[in-house]
Amino acid sequence: MNRRDHILQTPDTFVRAKLPGMEDCTAIVHIGPAAGAGFTEYTAEMEAGGQLGPAPGQRFLYVLEGSVILGDGDCGPLKERGYAYLPAGDARQLIAEAKSRVVAIEKQYQELYPHDAPGAFCGSEDGVETQRLMGDEDVQVRSLLPSDLHFDFAVNTMTFQPGASLSMVEMHVMEHGLLMLQGGGIYRLGDHWYPVSAGDFIWMAPYCPQWFGALGKMPARYLIYKDWNRHPLTAGA
Repeated sequence: MNRRDHILQTPDTFVRAKLPGMEDCTAIVHIGPAAGAGFTEYTAEMEAGGQLGPAPGQRFLYVLEGSVILGDGDCGPLKERGYAYLPAGDARQLIAEAKSRVVAIEKQYQELYPHDAPGAFCGSEDGVETQRLMGDEDVQVRSLLPSDLHFDFAVNTMTFQPGASLSMVEMHVMEHGLLMLQGGGIYRLGDHWYPVSAGDFIWMAPYCPQWFGALGKMPARYLIYKDWNRHPLTAGA
C-alpha cells in the first residue's frame, strides 16, 4: 500500500538493488527521500565476506541475523540484536563474517551544537534496560540511542505482549520507519487498518494517525525510527 501519509511493504513485494560501495551485498530500500521521507532505511542482505561501504551521512546499523565486523573490529563482532551508530564522515566498512541481514538507517546530520556531533559507539539490544510505555507493563521500550540533544533521531525497539496496544491513536510531527521483527497485530495508519507480521515495513509521514495492537500467541516486536530533538522550523536545514 502506498498512500500520501503512509507506505506498507510486505516481504513478497521487496525489490533488491545494489547500492554504491556494496560488495557481495544487495539492499532492499524501504524508504527514502524519493517518497518524501527525511531519511533512508534499507535492509542489507550480505553474503559471507560481503561489504557495506561508507554512508553519505550518519548511519545506524541493527543486525537482524548473522555476524558482522565494523572496520578494524574495535566493536567486536556484532551479532543478532547488536547495533552501531556511526557519525557523518565515519568511513569504516561493515564486513559480514557469515551470511547476514542488517538494517541501515541513514540521515544527514542536523547540527545543533557546532563542532560537537555525537561519536561512534556500538552495543546490543539485550544490554539496554527496558522501560514501560506510559506505565503499561505489557508494552516495553528499549532506547538504542541516547536521548540527549546531540542526536537528531531516535531508534527504539518496542515489545507488546499478546493483546497489548498503544493507549491512544498518535498523531505528531515526527515521521517513522518501522520494521516488524516478531509476531504480528493490527496497525491503524490514517483511516486504514492493516494486518501486519514479522518482516513487514511501514513508513509513517508526519501527522499520520497511527495505532498498533498485538494479536496472536507470541509477543509482537518492532524496530522504529523517529526524527526528534530539533525545532520544526529548522527541519531539513
